[in-house]
Amino acid sequence: MSSPTRDDAWRLLVDWTPSEALRKHGLAVEATVGWYAEHRFGIAGPDLETWRAAGLLHDFDYERYPETHPMRGADELRRLGYPDEVVEAVLGHGDHTGVPRVSLLAKTVYACDEMSGFVIAVTYVRPNRSLDEVDPRAVLKKMKDKGFARPVPRDQLVKGAEELGVPFEEHVANVIEGLKTVRDILGL
Repeated sequence: MSSPTRDDAWRLLVDWTPSEALRKHGLAVEATVGWYAEHRFGIAGPDLETWRAAGLLHDFDYERYPETHPMRGADELRRLGYPDEVVEAVLGHGDHTGVPRVSLLAKTVYACDEMSGFVIAVTYVRPNRSLDEVDPRAVLKKMKDKGFARPVPRDQLVKGAEELGVPFEEHVANVIEGLKTVRDILGL
């Protein structure tokens, strides 16, 4: 059996994720992981599609199985024939699972997950709600505001860049660039 396609991944996300907000989050992480794959690591073709699927699907089981997320989703990905590297990236995308991030893909999904959401939150409070108004300095300023986007673990934002071996401000800039590739879909 061949690996599932991006269209297969999108159908799975839509089937398991009723909320438009969580679907958009999947699209945002897909875009930033894909940006890293192409622009930072030189990945293309089927390997790029694998990376993008990991970003798109990292939270796909959250609404169905919040108590066992992402374990239940990983089981479904295995059943559907997704590559082990996608399953491992999904399992390692949060610190709550205790699954170590060994592969570059897993580290990238982890680094892009919370940072994508945080950058989008910063964008929402800009006058024109545009990614063009957001830069690493604006993100750093909002990170210091403990009342802003309170659920986002600041230590995970920093740890993601460290695990990737990318300076923090450069990571923020990379995530912004990745989000710009889907700005119309995200309304940014």
